Amino acid sequence: MFKRILIANRGEIALRILRTCKRLGIETVAIFSEADKEALHVKEADYIYYIGPSKVSESYLNIRKIIEVAKESGAEAIHPGYGLLSENAEFARRCKEEEIVFIGPEAELIELMGNKVAARKAMQAADFPIIQGTDKPLANAEEAIRAAENMGYPVMLKASAGGGGIGMQLVSNDEELSKAFETNQKRAEMFFGNGEMFLEKAIENARHIEIQLLADQFGGMVHLWDRDCSIQRRNQKVVEEAPSPFLSETLREEMGKMAVKAASSLQYTNAGTMECLVDEHDNIYFLEMNTRLQVEHPVTEEITGIDLVEWQVRIASGERLGFRQEDIKKEGHAIEVRIYAEDPKTFYPSPGTIKELNLPFARNFRHECAVEKGSIVTPFYDPMIAKLIVSGRTRREAIDHLLEALSVYQVDGIKTNIPMLKEVISHKSFQAGTFTTSFIRNHYKKG
Repeated sequence: MFKRILIANRGEIALRILRTCKRLGIETVAIFSEADKEALHVKEADYIYYIGPSKVSESYLNIRKIIEVAKESGAEAIHPGYGLLSENAEFARRCKEEEIVFIGPEAELIELMGNKVAARKAMQAADFPIIQGTDKPLANAEEAIRAAENMGYPVMLKASAGGGGIGMQLVSNDEELSKAFETNQKRAEMFFGNGEMFLEKAIENARHIEIQLLADQFGGMVHLWDRDCSIQRRNQKVVEEAPSPFLSETLREEMGKMAVKAASSLQYTNAGTMECLVDEHDNIYFLEMNTRLQVEHPVTEEITGIDLVEWQVRIASGERLGFRQEDIKKEGHAIEVRIYAEDPKTFYPSPGTIKELNLPFARNFRHECAVEKGSIVTPFYDPMIAKLIVSGRTRREAIDHLLEALSVYQVDGIKTNIPMLKEVISHKSFQAGTFTTSFIRNHYKKG
């Protein structure tokens, strides 16, 4: 086991990793930018290192600097969390060159699954169903229009290197596609340094369901059941739950086996997630594979009792998985909501100082939070400030706990999406478990 780990991240996920490391007796090294001098992850780490200005490109994405800090601090491994450098193949490769363990899969796998066009081909080769789409990057808008006319509108325009909904847009006709192509290509170039675009046939009223995987370096691989992430705004998740209220036990078992088979064909290691769409006829389609810890991992931990960060660390240190598929049980129901510093109607970020923070506490509540009273939410980073996770013996019980928690959750000084979350969770479609990825577009009232 490692003695010291550098956490190449910030916010709630840095604190989440810190907590597991401390429980395992591992020393932690935190890095921080100018804007994060007073951040909670800086206060709680064993060692701290300043890495540069507030802008992420000059601090949390500065590979050279982070590697320097890892070597200077004596860290044996780096946990990248999610976002930032977590799916950066170059970073994983540089860690290996410097004999620092990257807690995640090999750089080649990050690279393969990070390119969505290449990932579609890999999954097709593994007999995992893919959505009808283009099999190479599109040269321009005219080529995209010809391809869309062949497959029929609506279509999803996507960035090959995209993530977090960036570079992705649903389009319904030639005119929309022509406008969207240039805009999304520029955004993809700006965010990912890669403007390649491709098309997929839109699966409307689908369910976004993902399978959590863990794999060791000796060929052992298990799935930890499913998560339902269908409630999304701007193609970004805001509510996640486990298990999915849509899936029959038969379909659930089938998806788990399909995900393990596909990931095994890649000789995948560490934690990963197979994201899928399931249409109204229970057809399953590969969407993408995330080669890192997911934001929504706590709901899986709540129903399985397995600490995913702990097993990421154990696998990276060379341990075998400590359980088999038949040992992994799911019990109860868990729901996570993401608390964003944003206007609940427009979804625009709302930076500022948190003047008051009153949090709900109960046995079934879990709070992953990176702020406190007096914290400044800056415009430099993702506006998610916390995650609230509730669990219950049944889905109904978990919903009741969540509504109770949201009713007392108070954040003053900035706008948050809590009013929107209350509206979503109270909606009859959510409560009945009949919602789809179109929920926000079809049901959410924007005032």
